[in-house]
Amino acid sequence: MNSPASWGASAEDRGGRVAQAADAALGATSLLRFATAGSVDDGKSTLVGRLLHDSKSVLADQLEAVESASRNRGQDTPDLALLTDGLRAEREQGITIDVAYRYFATPRRRFILADTPGHVQYTRNMVTGASTAELAVVLVDARNGVVEQTRRHAAVAALLRVPHVVLAVNKMDLVDYDEGVFAGIAEEFTRYAASLGVPEITAIPISALVGDNVVTASAHMDWYGGPTVLEHLETVAVTDDPSDDPARFPVQYVIRPQTPELPDYRGYAGQIASGLLRLGQRVTVLPSGRTSTVTGLDVLGQSVDVAWAPQSVTVLLADDLDISRGDMIVPSDASVTASQDLTATVCHLHDTPLTPGARVLLKHTTRTVKAIVKEIPSRLTLDDLSQHPEPGRLVANDIGRVVLRTSEPLPVDAYADSRRTGSFVLIDPADGSTLTAGMAGHAFADAVRETAEAEAERDAADDDGWDF
Repeated sequence: MNSPASWGASAEDRGGRVAQAADAALGATSLLRFATAGSVDDGKSTLVGRLLHDSKSVLADQLEAVESASRNRGQDTPDLALLTDGLRAEREQGITIDVAYRYFATPRRRFILADTPGHVQYTRNMVTGASTAELAVVLVDARNGVVEQTRRHAAVAALLRVPHVVLAVNKMDLVDYDEGVFAGIAEEFTRYAASLGVPEITAIPISALVGDNVVTASAHMDWYGGPTVLEHLETVAVTDDPSDDPARFPVQYVIRPQTPELPDYRGYAGQIASGLLRLGQRVTVLPSGRTSTVTGLDVLGQSVDVAWAPQSVTVLLADDLDISRGDMIVPSDASVTASQDLTATVCHLHDTPLTPGARVLLKHTTRTVKAIVKEIPSRLTLDDLSQHPEPGRLVANDIGRVVLRTSEPLPVDAYADSRRTGSFVLIDPADGSTLTAGMAGHAFADAVRETAEAEAERDAADDDGWDF
């Protein structure tokens, strides 16, 4: 996170760091997916509205509608939160209920943002919004500091392995732009988030209402020399080298033109979930285990020698194998074991509880199979990260461990290794509604898990009926 020394850095130093980071980031990616989170009334929607407004990403008719709605509510200035609180119930209550997705761009980068609700009742919505995010902005009211919901959202970000977290200490204008207030909150949050295994935390003091350090640097906080929120969003490096990850290619569609020009063409189309595929590479098809060699890679109608995530590609193989939608093509030297038994951390999303014995559909990448919930060993208490053993069921917004048995073997990676091929959803077979979002393997980073396991061993001798 920003150190006290960097908070007091000169404007020239700050500009130099931002420019260097921008050059590095622009060479890596042009798109950033991020989510906002925080407690109720911390100012998430106002921050998003300020980002859109000050970056000139709001259409004239949208701004006129907001100005009109604000006047009708007796406000002298436009309420920028209305740019994202689109539901009537949200505007009437002044809270965010649903996840609001917004798309905007600056000359440096394109953005997909998810403005998620702050109330504990809508924790599942934050999970939905942050599940594909590469960065999470967690807001804190400077007057209240780190509260229970702040810790909950930090834990969810850690669970979902969001690689970058921004702590935006909002409403600094209401604490007289006090550096000490900001430093205390930043230290407390960073200590907690780091204990969860969050790899990178950046703290920024802001006032979303008046625009301090959101898009433009604040004139009221000369003690802070770090980036504004938009500067950080534009410059944070979010793209990993695809060659670092094993290739995973879920087959989406089999292409068989059978035309006079292409009588024997058999291509397997889909999106590479991770890693890269090369011409001549030896691959294995899962779950069958049959092997072959890549003889062709077509991207946008052009033959290429190499393709990488997240490109959409058609793969041609040397052998005519029985491959259909839902199969996965992986390198033979970096395969994954397909199994019918799956243990995972899940967040339950539906109002109907999830109970042992429930028969569900499990969707993993492009394959959907039948599954049974064998057991629910524990439910996570996000306040202190303790495990409540044998809860009997998971209700909406609960996060817990489940053991599943599938009707067919699935090549599921650990979520810690791949957010794409380590995730799945459980579906109600009766009406097709989404029940649960799952993350295969252990929940938190290794350091957190090791700490929890050590505590469990110490407490094992206590005959109190609890098994932490």
